[in-house]
Amino acid sequence: MTVLLLIRHGLTDTTGKRLPGWAPGLHLSERGRDQAEALPERLAGVPIKGIYTSSLERCRETGAPLAKARGLTPVLRNDLRDSNPGDWTGRPLAQLARTKIWRTVQVAPSRFRFPGGESIPEVQVRAAAEAEQIAAAHPRDVVAVFSHADPIKLIVAHFLGLPLDLFQRVAIEPASVTAIALGHGPVPRLLRLNDTGSLADLAPRRPPRTKVRG
Repeated sequence: MTVLLLIRHGLTDTTGKRLPGWAPGLHLSERGRDQAEALPERLAGVPIKGIYTSSLERCRETGAPLAKARGLTPVLRNDLRDSNPGDWTGRPLAQLARTKIWRTVQVAPSRFRFPGGESIPEVQVRAAAEAEQIAAAHPRDVVAVFSHADPIKLIVAHFLGLPLDLFQRVAIEPASVTAIALGHGPVPRLLRLNDTGSLADLAPRRPPRTKVRG
């Protein structure tokens, strides 16, 4: 069984305010750095065998403390990057929410393409394919995958068989962990969704020792 830990990057100064997209140079805020530093303790005891991350700075910075704690080298993957909002890059969310086209993003994303950027179906195809490739490379392992809100929501929708037009009903907060198990039976299993607290119970449990009587 492979377990994918889908981890959203920590807070930045633009989180919830603007669409950063692929713009370079966006780093974690002070709170975001604290969230990243807390991940090794939150995942203590979970036997992580690999770390993959979006190539954007905010994801690399979020994964760095965990990689250091585990002695692992993060593998950068462009297909784990955020949605490319094209002409909307850097635009305030409050401003975009007042446009007519914004409703399409929310209720019919399967028919939406960012002006000058990606369509939502294209983001799902690349992100889900990357997740499947990572899982195939790590049979019976636990792997940490650092990405962004939209790709993680779209990966969840892919593995759970949710219609694409319902993916916006999934909430993914900064520094949250979503765990999906693959290969344990015929269908994927969602072990955790949008978890921002303790993850201790994801660590394997050892069977109790049986006393030998003689």
